[in-house]
This record gives sequence, C-alpha cells and structure tokens, in this order.
Amino acid sequence: MVYNIEIYTDGAAVAVFVPKWGRHTWFSKELPSYPAPTSQRAEITAIIIALEEALEKFREPRSNPYLDVTIYSDSKYAVECMSNWVYKWVRNGWTNAAGNEVANRDLIEEASDLDDRLRAEGDVKYVWIPREKNQLADGYCNDILDEQ
Repeated sequence: MVYNIEIYTDGAAVAVFVPKWGRHTWFSKELPSYPAPTSQRAEITAIIIALEEALEKFREPRSNPYLDVTIYSDSKYAVECMSNWVYKWVRNGWTNAAGNEVANRDLIEEASDLDDRLRAEGDVKYVWIPREKNQLADGYCNDILDEQ
C-alpha cells in the first residue's frame, strides 16, 4: 500500500499536512533564540517538522505502507539545500563553494538524517512553489506571528 503525503512548509517553522480526504493538520515549532533565528533557519526547521511528522505518520498504519512524501516550500534555499546542495556539502566536508563552513549546518544535518530515515520507508521529494501557491502554510504562519 502506498501512503501519499503532501506537506506545505513556510518560514515561521510551520508544516501543514494536506490529506486527499479529510481535514488538514498543521504543526509548528518555536525557534530558539540562539543561534539567532533567521528566515533560512525557519525554513529548514519547517522541513524538519515535516520530515518528523511524516515519519510519525508511517508508524500509525499497521500495514507498513510505502511512503510517497512531497514537501512543498516557497523557499528556493530550503528546496535546494535538501535536493542538491547537501550532497555536495557532505562530499566537501561541509564547506561551501567559497571554502567557508556551510551556514545552518546543524539544521541541515538534522534534516538530512531525517530524510535518510524517511527514504528507507519510501520516497521524498522537495518542490519549490511560488509564495502565492503556498497560502495555506503562509496563513498559519501569519496566525502564529500575530499571536506572538
């Protein structure tokens, strides 16, 4: 059995699960004050949340499904980190093209580890979408920011 999961993420560290049937659910995490929160750290944290929750969903059904996960983000940085750059950085000892240590390495390594675990159970792909196509996750982000 294939378990398809679509997740939309946004930069207030929000992940929204959109099932084919039923209601969507969302998850968020507050960013620590150190290191200083940035939009890039928030975008990667949202992907971490998405991967954690997808792995949790895998544990729910008793039929051991094959996971087919698509994570949508309006952050080209986050999508490129997870789709392309992480593999180059690992090969290069976590140095970027300029020879400096990769920014946000701690979060990218955590996301990469979760990605590896999820890939052991199925497929995961990261898709960039324009901000106007990410209204659902963006709406939850705005709600969270309004509460703060």
